[in-house]
Amino acid sequence: MSHHDIALIGFGGVNRALAEIIHSRGERLAADIGCTLRVVAITDLRFGSLMQSGGIDLAAVLSMTGDQSFAGMPGGDSEPKNEHVIRHTTADIVVEATFTNPIDGEPAVSHVRAALESGKSVTTTNKGPVALAGRELSALAEAHRVRFEYEGSVMSGTPVLRLAAETLKGLQISSIQGILNGTSNFVLGRMEAGASLDAAVAEAQALGYAEADPTADVEGSDVQLKVVILANEILGAGITTADVSRTGISGITEHDVAAAAADGERWKLVGSIARDESGSVTASVQPLALGAEHPLAGISGATNAVAFTTDLLGTVTISGPGAGRMETAYALLSDIIAIDAHQTALAGVAR
Repeated sequence: MSHHDIALIGFGGVNRALAEIIHSRGERLAADIGCTLRVVAITDLRFGSLMQSGGIDLAAVLSMTGDQSFAGMPGGDSEPKNEHVIRHTTADIVVEATFTNPIDGEPAVSHVRAALESGKSVTTTNKGPVALAGRELSALAEAHRVRFEYEGSVMSGTPVLRLAAETLKGLQISSIQGILNGTSNFVLGRMEAGASLDAAVAEAQALGYAEADPTADVEGSDVQLKVVILANEILGAGITTADVSRTGISGITEHDVAAAAADGERWKLVGSIARDESGSVTASVQPLALGAEHPLAGISGATNAVAFTTDLLGTVTISGPGAGRMETAYALLSDIIAIDAHQTALAGVAR
């Protein structure tokens, strides 16, 4: 059975959930995924940095409170020295889950680059590095014979990228439409029930779906990044956010919602990608009033979904959670499994 040492960059909800999975499932997890996992490094804004090549006691760090730090522990420091840890950890897989600026993808882009340059594979659920620097980082991973995996960057634990790349292999995909932001979908659903936009956003914030500043959700910039990822990864488009027209849901009124309902339609914020016969790809984010026959019309609440239009199967739709700490942690775990499979295959070729 193979083995991987893991470095967790960021120890917020998602990486903490991954640590919980590794700790609580133990030998059963190893039997399920075919490899053993050990956390040997953690960085965190609150706790600082911790490197222990023999393995960190996850029960101890998971029980830490906000007024504690890694300082005083063997290999511990009160400062979150992310790049130092990335370059010097004995881990072979770096899990990048820091808070990242969606405009330039930092600091995640720099973290991923440092890990790949150091010969370490990377998994991240951050959209920024994939949408803004995906081609560069993938090439860097290939040059260093490691992997850059990011299944959770589009639909959290719902495996949309791997579905298209592996399960739908052999099909020609001509278009993709998706509900890719659970907050906006929740808000539109509450507006169908009679709430105003502002009241629906406030409810989403109270439930933890929306951030204190919901602009990226409501105005569609979150979906815009995901559309870039889908277009580039699945259709090989090579586009940037500048190529994706964007309109959010802030202009949708209660009257618009009621009028759509009277016609048997539902408003959805839809990310759309289409490839024409010449091979050109167009992409957009905009609210659409969808009829009941549309595969995305019935997607409610904070659920996400993507519909692929294919040549042999017609429309194939996958739906599932697009957020949640455990759901997103599963995306990281699925990437670790993919990294292990790739390394095992390389080892087999080398023999």
